[in-house]
Amino acid sequence: MSVLPVAVAGATGRMGGRVARAVEADADFRLAASLSRDRLGGDWNGARVLADFTSPAGTAALAALAAERRVALLVGTTGLDMDARAALDAAASKVAVMVAPNLSPGIAALGRALKVVLAALPGYDVEIVERHHRAKADAPSGTALALGAIAAAARGLPWPDAGRAGRSGAVGPRPDGEIGLHAVRGGAWVGEHAVLVAGPHETVELHHVAHDRDAFTAGALLALRFLAGAGPGRYTLEDALGP
Repeated sequence: MSVLPVAVAGATGRMGGRVARAVEADADFRLAASLSRDRLGGDWNGARVLADFTSPAGTAALAALAAERRVALLVGTTGLDMDARAALDAAASKVAVMVAPNLSPGIAALGRALKVVLAALPGYDVEIVERHHRAKADAPSGTALALGAIAAAARGLPWPDAGRAGRSGAVGPRPDGEIGLHAVRGGAWVGEHAVLVAGPHETVELHHVAHDRDAFTAGALLALRFLAGAGPGRYTLEDALGP
């Protein structure tokens, strides 16, 4: 296998920096370019895949550049807005695009398992609880929202309309067709996600715990290898896991 040249945008950030260092440390890769957020249009130095850890506006700009330069795109940026999503859809007609708000292979496997569980247990309620460190800015997490979208699709519910972020006060009985989302913030939790599938007589719980951020870098390298050989289109980290 030839060495894969990779560019990383947002390499001065926490996650982008980890991925850049992991690329440099792995003999299968070459760090072709390390892009700061104010120099996204610089020379990508022959990169075949770009890993993006910038901002929604940065993602929109990078999607257009990746399509123009025919470079596959891995997006780890969270909180994507409509402009970023539209730019990614347009880029996917020309290059491989993977959006992975959580790059843990375990989360990808959890998403696959959730589809199986929900298919086997129609009518059971779905609640998602996530815990993250006290400095995390967004809630619910991008991963919780992605898991909610999986649950909504399995139940034939509109998303994000079916989501219910927290409950307070006299909310009344839980209605059918609702997917609960609950965010906990504090301390130094790297990331925990639990999906509760609750029926009248039993509950199935799918639970994932990230012990450290190396789980995410491992998933990033897995995704980069996959995207290098993928054709144009939209992909998820689950696709990179194989059958």
